Amino acid sequence: MHKMKSNKEYTGPIILFDGVCNLCNSSVDKVIRWDKKKKFRFASLQSAFAINLLNNSSVNPKDLKSIVYYHEGKVKQKSNAVLAIVFQLGFPYSLLYVFKLIPRFLRNYVYDIVAKNRYQWFGEKETCRIPTEEEKSLFMG
Repeated sequence: MHKMKSNKEYTGPIILFDGVCNLCNSSVDKVIRWDKKKKFRFASLQSAFAINLLNNSSVNPKDLKSIVYYHEGKVKQKSNAVLAIVFQLGFPYSLLYVFKLIPRFLRNYVYDIVAKNRYQWFGEKETCRIPTEEEKSLFMG
């Protein structure tokens, strides 16, 4: 379990997500609910925090249209990000890690179809997600 620290000192896993995507926001809501140990922190891909974080990596934040898992300087995207998240959530969610057996190009093919159609299928917000008072300590930036 990660020690509760201020956001500036936080060293655990960070999930970067599309802040205007309804699917992404509902996924963040689920992770917050399922993350009993409060391991994760969150930031929208559109935030200055995410852009600065990714500028220090090999990832161009402007090219991102997917979820990003960032931990200890390592960046995972698309299906690898999702699998890293469910693995960190522990049982029973970690059972989904079995999908790691499917070749990444197939997993990402399905991921890309959903990502491409996410606004059409699930809708989008006009502004980025605003955390509730209870959630504020989980959001970076």
